[in-house]
Amino acid sequence: MTTTTLDKAAIQKKYLEERDKRLREDGNAQYQRLEGVFDDLAADPYTPWKERDPVTDHVTFAFIGGGFAGLVVGARLKEAGISDVRIIEKGGDFGGTWYWNRYPGAQCDTASMIYLPLLEETGHMPTEKYAHAPEIRGQCVRIANQFNLYEHALFHTEVTDLEWQETEQRWRVRTSRGDDFTAKYVGMGTGPLHVAKLPGIEGIDSFKGKAFHTSRWDYDYTGGTPDGGALDKLSDKRVAIIGTGATAVQCVPHLASATKELLVFQRTPSSVDVRDNHPIDPEWFESIATPGWQQRWFDNFVENQSQGMPAEDLVMDGWTELSRRIREKVLTLPPSEWNPETMMAAFEDADFEKMDEIRARVDTIVKDEDTAQDLKAWYRQLCKRPCFHDAYLQAFNEPGTRLIHTDGKGVERITETGVVANGELHEVDCIIYASGFEVGSEYTERAGFDLTGRDGQKLSEHWSEGMRTLHGLQSHGFPNAFIVQPSQAANLISNVPHNIVDHANTISTIVAHAEAEGYAEVEPTSEAETAWVDLVLSGSGMMIGSTECTPGYYNNEGQGLTEKNRHGLGHPAGARAFFQHIDKWRSSGEFKGLEFRKA
Repeated sequence: MTTTTLDKAAIQKKYLEERDKRLREDGNAQYQRLEGVFDDLAADPYTPWKERDPVTDHVTFAFIGGGFAGLVVGARLKEAGISDVRIIEKGGDFGGTWYWNRYPGAQCDTASMIYLPLLEETGHMPTEKYAHAPEIRGQCVRIANQFNLYEHALFHTEVTDLEWQETEQRWRVRTSRGDDFTAKYVGMGTGPLHVAKLPGIEGIDSFKGKAFHTSRWDYDYTGGTPDGGALDKLSDKRVAIIGTGATAVQCVPHLASATKELLVFQRTPSSVDVRDNHPIDPEWFESIATPGWQQRWFDNFVENQSQGMPAEDLVMDGWTELSRRIREKVLTLPPSEWNPETMMAAFEDADFEKMDEIRARVDTIVKDEDTAQDLKAWYRQLCKRPCFHDAYLQAFNEPGTRLIHTDGKGVERITETGVVANGELHEVDCIIYASGFEVGSEYTERAGFDLTGRDGQKLSEHWSEGMRTLHGLQSHGFPNAFIVQPSQAANLISNVPHNIVDHANTISTIVAHAEAEGYAEVEPTSEAETAWVDLVLSGSGMMIGSTECTPGYYNNEGQGLTEKNRHGLGHPAGARAFFQHIDKWRSSGEFKGLEFRKA
């Protein structure tokens, strides 16, 4: 850990200056969806479309979304004895985000041991600390095969309407493929990372060369395959990539070594720390993979990000390192001074030191001094999604790679022949948009459908002033419906699969109880829902999302949390407290706050 005395006031001033350059009145409205701008680019390039007849049957449980959420909920339901589980997925196979993200270098930013779900159940040993996309997709298929989730699945299908039928006590599900079937229970796991977005750049549809989004990578154009291989068709190409977030950090090294010229257009640099990826030793894995091992790793990761003093750090990554630094700062103080103010001061000090190290790392790697300066992130580490990589910064030492730093302004416009930034036209053969997915929009907008619950009430109406749930999972007035997402629950953004696995455990427990006792409906009472929302709102918020941060999806593009956004926070005492609460709630068998009804 650094012992350098830092000028905190000067750093904070620099942070605010850099933030102010990037503030925009339009916030999330600056982005546009891939569909409607490039309909041909929005198509699935990975799996051929297959014609089929509309489905008009009945299933016990229908789940929308074939990513981790659908897979884990489906697996848990199968373990609970529910045989007819249907998963509806707009992609051509299971995987969700990992179905679409097949760009070169794609891999998880959280350690494989806690990121890949159901490792213990499937008996899979991750091959490396941070698994690459093909292995992650492989785990998705492995889960689907092991739990027979392909049997009733509908792919290349989007739900268009969900309506509760009061008399029949079931949900009517309609889709883009003409399906019109019913389900006793429905689950939704559409997630925030499936609607690809583009920057709202003038002339974006005027470019005459090749253009695509990283989630629709065109290997026919670049060479290589989703499973690897050189991008050997780019050796004579001038390529622009717009965006420098986690996706670009992973694919830029591959482009830098393959292209004639690579122009990286940057509005805001990412903080890029050491990843230190390495193969997992089979003998070591065998020694730790004893019954219950993955849950122990889940718990240890959360404990190492809490205010407790865990005995060890099993995961040892960038997330737990920052927490460890904060604890070390706190331990230098007498226990009588341990309070929220000193905790926040410790966080500030640890973060200042860590970001100083990350910026210093740039100087040790990037040879060109001006480029190195432009690649330095001037904000707190948790203002944006932290990145970790061992080849991204090195890519800027490649002779054909050039950083086009726009100093917060972004690209000005696209022309028929290239990209205009800083008043200069850069002519290119190909533009790759590494602009991510839609995060800040309303849940029902991203999902593409709205639930119609009891008495014709829409979920969007029920949530008009903010999300309303019990445990982030169920809403009053929407019987037998479950929503898998982190908000109003653990809200553990550093490892989203942990949230998913925990919700799946809760869903399967509730459904198994309802089925065993012959209940037709289950939903939270209005009183329980209100009490839970009040609990969520009683907290002081999160360490991330501050308006002092540079704009990004963590802080609503610089606009901060509105009263409505605050409803999307987690348990006021943190992820660890939620997981402990819900575990006791499930184990008690009382299902406090839920109302079960017979036919």
